[in-house]
Amino acid sequence: MTEPGAEPPASPPTSSEPAARRSHLVDLTPLRSSPAFARLWIGEAVAGIGGQMTVVAVMLQIYDFTGSTTAVSGVALFALVPMVVFGLYGGMLADAFDRRAVALVSAIVAWGSTATIALLAWTGLESVWLLYVLTMLNTVASTVITTTRSAIYPRLLPRELLPAAAAMHGIAMGAMVTVGPALAGVLVATVGFGPTYTVDVVLFVTAFLGIATLPRILPEGEVQRPGLESLRYGLAFLRRAPNIRAGFLVDIIAMTFGQPRVLFPAVGAVVLGGGAVTAGVLTASTAVGAMVCGLLSGRLGAVRWQGRAIARAVQVYGLCIAGFAVVLLVATLLGGNADEDFGGASIAAIAVAALFLAGSGAADNVSAVFRSTMLQTAVPDNMRGRLQGVFTVVVTGGPRLGDLYVGALALVAAAWFPPLLGGIVIVVLAGVVLRVTRSFREYDGLDPKP
Repeated sequence: MTEPGAEPPASPPTSSEPAARRSHLVDLTPLRSSPAFARLWIGEAVAGIGGQMTVVAVMLQIYDFTGSTTAVSGVALFALVPMVVFGLYGGMLADAFDRRAVALVSAIVAWGSTATIALLAWTGLESVWLLYVLTMLNTVASTVITTTRSAIYPRLLPRELLPAAAAMHGIAMGAMVTVGPALAGVLVATVGFGPTYTVDVVLFVTAFLGIATLPRILPEGEVQRPGLESLRYGLAFLRRAPNIRAGFLVDIIAMTFGQPRVLFPAVGAVVLGGGAVTAGVLTASTAVGAMVCGLLSGRLGAVRWQGRAIARAVQVYGLCIAGFAVVLLVATLLGGNADEDFGGASIAAIAVAALFLAGSGAADNVSAVFRSTMLQTAVPDNMRGRLQGVFTVVVTGGPRLGDLYVGALALVAAAWFPPLLGGIVIVVLAGVVLRVTRSFREYDGLDPKP
């Protein structure tokens, strides 16, 4: 038993070389090595499925209230700025206080907001603004949990198992964004909004179990109270961390120029056919690719030159996005060859497009595994929360910039042009970052330096 106030047990000794694995299948050693990590990961995966159910159900309910897609988009817009702010503030909290307590309080807020949404649905109260506020509160709390959890993992596992843990996180994320929305659609259609939200309320109990059973995890080293000075200190550290900066930069490049999701409705309606079904298939393909990559991630833990791995994975991501664009171009040039037995949809073109998007999801997952590992091993313990908070801003803002880029360019060009140009730009710029940042190019997972 851990005495109150005690630090968690020492991590297992690290080896001098990455663990060699013959199997391509996901390395489950983190689950066996640390029961605390196992409980935290299971809680994250199960509760995350419920969280995605609620995200989709809220959008469906708002559309049911208003009949307006603009009102539905307000869910994301209303939560964007608070998500960025509390991503940064949550990182400061994780670097100043007991991380178990920070995560537990945030989980209580997230659970309470979901329970209130469920109560509104059961009582039949129709208020779009209440749903906006409660969803924003839930998003803020979930952001703080995610930031804090990322700072906890390195205290539960030895360094050589962190890539495997990051790959398992990719599996959990893939399951969340594929299973959760599908369940939400089925449950809303069959039993209604109240029972759907209630399922999330029940599933969230697993997250409580994972967090509540942790020992106290206090930051190691100098501790600063949350505030502007703490944030400035974190940003000053980032300026002295070329490898972390380069990892952030290539991710911003990929997310800004390689996010074709806003094209999917038009692609389904005009280019490939199939309407909303095609849009759904294309949307799910990226998550499926990430999940499959996670399941086949067994040898990632043996990769030593992790900076190169990030850049090359991002370049593969760019090639896949460009490949998706080529499918759209060919389908446009060969218009009229759709299969009439399937409502005018070009089944072959949809399948190939989905494969390219699945490839982009797999490549993005590989990049994410090593970015996460770099953050957790090269950054000092008392800075991990703040740097993870900055990264939250990157992964939150990047796709929004991507939507803006694609949407603006699609107004003056064909649907295939933004992803084709974006894919080429990603390949070139990721290569430039790798070329000009020597320390990133030579980053060694056995000797991590920020």
